[in-house]
Amino acid sequence: MTPPSLTRFAWLSIAAALITLGLKMVAYALTGSVGLLSDALESLVNLAAAIMALAMLHVAAQPPDDDHAYGHTKAEYFSSALEGLLILVAAAGIAWTAFPRLFDPKPIEQVGLGMAISVGASLVNLWVSRVLFKAGKQYHSITLEADAHHLMTDVWTSAGVLIAVALVAATGWYILDPVIALLVAANIVWTGMHLMYRSVTGLMDTALPSEELAAIRRILDSYHDQGARYSELRTRQSGASKFITVHVQVPGDWSVQQGHDLLDAVEAEIANVLPNTHILTHLEPRERD
Repeated sequence: MTPPSLTRFAWLSIAAALITLGLKMVAYALTGSVGLLSDALESLVNLAAAIMALAMLHVAAQPPDDDHAYGHTKAEYFSSALEGLLILVAAAGIAWTAFPRLFDPKPIEQVGLGMAISVGASLVNLWVSRVLFKAGKQYHSITLEADAHHLMTDVWTSAGVLIAVALVAATGWYILDPVIALLVAANIVWTGMHLMYRSVTGLMDTALPSEELAAIRRILDSYHDQGARYSELRTRQSGASKFITVHVQVPGDWSVQQGHDLLDAVEAEIANVLPNTHILTHLEPRERD
């Protein structure tokens, strides 16, 4: 189950989106740069994504019930899928606003002040994205990781826009403003596609990563000397929760207590290596085909 405390990170993301959106709109108003306008549009998308993340983290934190015996952790995948989609929408919005300027470049005003404000907004996003990345890894939350990726795309977008604005101010080549904006839009499409792919694989009950599967197999193999074997190993991940089922075969002349004790030991060792894991073991006699 996703810890309820994760919602505090979503509130942090919402606050960051509101701050950066306000700062970037001020920067656009001062400069008239289409790049800075595109940057502000992406912050608006960040705000919508952060609100969605808050809602899905709240749902994912709900305990299992009669209709959802395995919990609600898959709700996180809907949030990350929306994040990926919104990143693609942001890229399309940037391209939409920048493309006409290729044929009608405009001068940029009050460059210094506009850039300073935009840098401040980017530093806010950078700090929050680092916090979310750390929390996402620690709590195995794809929602927080997706939100962190989204904020980092905003940081890269801002960096590209600031470079364009600086070059325009230095050279007077106004066409660089929309060109850089279009290049940044193309670059962040990759992040959006990656997030949507991860969401689809999660919803399709994809097996645990190969390194985690290898750790499980090492633990199961370590009981061979005690006469135990295993088969039908199946795994999946749902948000922050992992699920494992496995058949364990023991000598047929073992007592029920011996088999039960071995399964307890196996489950405890796997849970120690892979926290937040739900393990279902099925005991069988080795003599059975």
